[in-house]
Amino acid sequence: MTFLVYATAALAEIAGCFAFWAWLRLDKSPWWLVPGIASLALFAWLLTLVETSVAGRAYAGYGAIYICASLLWLWAVEGARPDRWDLIGAAVCLAGAAIIILGPRPPVAV
Repeated sequence: MTFLVYATAALAEIAGCFAFWAWLRLDKSPWWLVPGIASLALFAWLLTLVETSVAGRAYAGYGAIYICASLLWLWAVEGARPDRWDLIGAAVCLAGAAIIILGPRPPVAV
């Protein structure tokens, strides 16, 4: 469930940020901001669905999924194929996220 939430959140964040990119850098209509803002709000809400006792750990784990989704966006939407350095960097990020999420630790007192 966590991976699905992270993947959906990544798509929502990238789409929302791309709407701003399109408006500011690609001279698209300001109306692109309407779905962009909605998409960013969806992204923020989705991250609250991750089961964790602390928000920072949810965000850290999400970061690797975001990076991988960004490279997929690069390829699928922008037509630029990720190179080996992109893929190596994504693998390192996934390994780091796994350590953060799966590492044994005592419960956090809030």
